[in-house]
Amino acid sequence: MSPRDLPGPYHGIHPAPPQTGWEKVAWQECLPRATRIRVHEHTCECKKIVYELCQAGGLLFVRRLYRASDGTAVLETEWLRPALARQLWMRILLGQMR
Repeated sequence: MSPRDLPGPYHGIHPAPPQTGWEKVAWQECLPRATRIRVHEHTCECKKIVYELCQAGGLLFVRRLYRASDGTAVLETEWLRPALARQLWMRILLGQMR
């Protein structure tokens, strides 16, 4: 069961606010590198910025969706080995990276 399958009142993870000394993530334009991408985890849909931990072709990456009144801007990190991507994901959730 994924968080998207839970009943209505479930909101999902909210990333911590930026912490002192936070680092900037090297966000990149999304390129069509895979026909199928699996979303493993995601932050709460109630925020303007939603993060997704994604997998394709044995690699993981973080996708950032910024929802504005004129549309959604989608960026992603480089594609990484799973251990490195999960470290990045955790640092984003802890507010250590944005």
